[in-house]
Amino acid sequence: MGFLGILVQVTWVAVMLSELAAAAIASPIALPNCPDKCGDVEIPYPFGLRKGCSIDQNFLINCTNSFGATQPFLLGDLTATNFSLEGQANILMYMAKDCYKHGVLDQDPSIWTSVYLNSSLNFTISSTQNKFIVVGCDTVAYLDFQQDKENFSTGCVSVCESSRYIVNGSCSGVGCCEVDIPNGLNYVILESRSFNNHTKVGAFNPCGYAFISQQTTFNFSIDSLHSLQHQNMTPVVLDWAIGTETCKDIVNKSGYTCGGNSTCIDSDNGSGYRCKCMEGYHGNPYLHLGCQDINECENPNHCKLPGEKCINVLGNFTCSCIKGYHLDVSAGICVTNQSSRLVTLLVGIGITFIVVLVCSSWLYLIVKKRQLIKLKQRFFEQNGGLILQQKLSKQENSAETTKIFTMKELKKATNNYDETLIIGRGGFGTVYKGILPNNMIVAIKKSKIGDESQIEQFINEVVVLSQINHKNVVKLLGCCLETQVPLLVYEFIPNGTLFEHIHHESKVSTISWETRLRIAAETAEALSYLHSAASPPIIHRDIKSSNILLDSTYTAKVSDFGASKLVPLDQTQLATMVRGTLGYLDPEYMQTSQLTEKSDVYSFGVVLVELLTGKKALSFDRPEEERSVATYFLSFSKDNRLFEVLEKHIANEENVEQLKEAANLAKMCLRLKGEDRPTMKEVATKLEDLRKMEKHSRDNVDSNSEETKFLRTKTSDSLNYDVDNQSADVNDTVRDHAALLDFDDGR
Repeated sequence: MGFLGILVQVTWVAVMLSELAAAAIASPIALPNCPDKCGDVEIPYPFGLRKGCSIDQNFLINCTNSFGATQPFLLGDLTATNFSLEGQANILMYMAKDCYKHGVLDQDPSIWTSVYLNSSLNFTISSTQNKFIVVGCDTVAYLDFQQDKENFSTGCVSVCESSRYIVNGSCSGVGCCEVDIPNGLNYVILESRSFNNHTKVGAFNPCGYAFISQQTTFNFSIDSLHSLQHQNMTPVVLDWAIGTETCKDIVNKSGYTCGGNSTCIDSDNGSGYRCKCMEGYHGNPYLHLGCQDINECENPNHCKLPGEKCINVLGNFTCSCIKGYHLDVSAGICVTNQSSRLVTLLVGIGITFIVVLVCSSWLYLIVKKRQLIKLKQRFFEQNGGLILQQKLSKQENSAETTKIFTMKELKKATNNYDETLIIGRGGFGTVYKGILPNNMIVAIKKSKIGDESQIEQFINEVVVLSQINHKNVVKLLGCCLETQVPLLVYEFIPNGTLFEHIHHESKVSTISWETRLRIAAETAEALSYLHSAASPPIIHRDIKSSNILLDSTYTAKVSDFGASKLVPLDQTQLATMVRGTLGYLDPEYMQTSQLTEKSDVYSFGVVLVELLTGKKALSFDRPEEERSVATYFLSFSKDNRLFEVLEKHIANEENVEQLKEAANLAKMCLRLKGEDRPTMKEVATKLEDLRKMEKHSRDNVDSNSEETKFLRTKTSDSLNYDVDNQSADVNDTVRDHAALLDFDDGR
């Protein structure tokens, strides 16, 4: 071979090696600068061999030299043999044994009559790939486990006096029995016991065994009665998932780990979620780069018809005609330039069939369209559309501010109500983010109103809300009545809810007291407007921090009028079914079912306490005496320990008196009897005075000046209520109320 030939071969080998190296770089399995192997076992991310290389501590792998070989250990001491990006990990688990010699339990330290597996919430025993197996002729075994902190047990019995009826390959009860593994197990105990200490079967079966095993790895036979005596571990498959949240809850959060060209899948065995490459892509979906395109043209089964060639595209492939052929559009195949009459005939038949099919489909669509038009008209009338149009036509400027949207407009705006566009869920509806044709971003709520007797009330509510033009109330833009349940369209508020800004870990609260006080004052002003200026007056009935939205400048916007009630002008209270959110509900309203404007005052008082303390209105994660923030707050205030319960960063030397005044106002709002609480108009006035006090204190450094003293005296005297006389009663009532209604969080 000449020098030139050698040079060509060397060049070809170099090109091939570079392509292989590029492919390896393009499809990594671990994070950059992180090892991806322990011995012969690949360690893909989210697992990792050192801190910073795994998604969290539970996925950290200990690579240890054990028995002369380097092996990975999962969750501390579980020997792992394989990790799959499909959501499985293969491990080795100890067997439970009880072996006897002449009726005496063998005390060999390598034999355990019971073993256990205790993993984190991210790892569960696969219920589809494992079985609980019991082997022996004098054996009873149990599988003990926990679910939701409750204990359960299952198991089976295998008794036989000889090996005569044992069938190799069958684990149906003679010498061997098996049961299914329940779903969601991460803590189990295996126990093996003997009825007669193996005295009757000792000659051919001295031991009993209980173990969990991957279904495909264990095949029972007569020899198993002896051979398992020398085996300590069996292969087990674990299912794993990321975190404890579902895809709906995590997809828009910062902790979401699925990379590009991948999709999120909820775990089917326990909590959490997994990531999966989309069709046409491969790689590690948990890495930032995500999944890479598959070259489908490497598959010889693609584009194998005469005259075709394969062209790879992202996530897919397409077939094209090679030189000398052209595409017959009607037939959808590549044909030579001298096409046969047979092909022409087949094309003609195909065209005729397609025409018939299209005509049939067209007629079918016309019928369905007419049916849809009738259905939309029926829904429109059923939801009070005609009444609403009449009332809006009589209202001045209502046509300019309130629009009746079509079902098609809102369906397009929400991409057919895509679940990824859901921005809120409540007891009275689901809220979607939508974009109208004029690029205006709106919030669209699917109402849960389904009672025809409430249609008139719903129409009145839309008409009244359409007239509200208050800067601190979310603007109602219109509604849609062509669907089974009415849809409401509101202005979109981009900065989330007050609840998120003071409670969510992802948005650690940095809102100053000045901003909090302004938010409280704006909310109170909006409620005062609803109670006093609206005609007829409106009781919101579900005031809480998650129903107070914040725009880009942290201006408060009261939202979600799904539970609101219109108050007739000749009434001051309404008898209704109790509705609202636990933790914010007025105790008097709960006991009497008599709804008044003072019920909103109580709920606002809880929100004010949240702003002061930074604590949730109701949390069962806290000790019993601290579950209700109202009870907790009143208890500390009553003992003159107010500043122990305030959120740390909001208090300073300049606003001490102001915080005391705000706390006193909160206690007034939380009084047991509604008649003893201030009105929202009085609350709004008080908060505005407190804001003036704040501004005045900034302008005058000397807090003891005569003007400051006068202002403090004025704000303190504007509402003269005896707070302390009510604190204990309110404290007891709220505590009893929280104990009576044992809910997690809801309406």
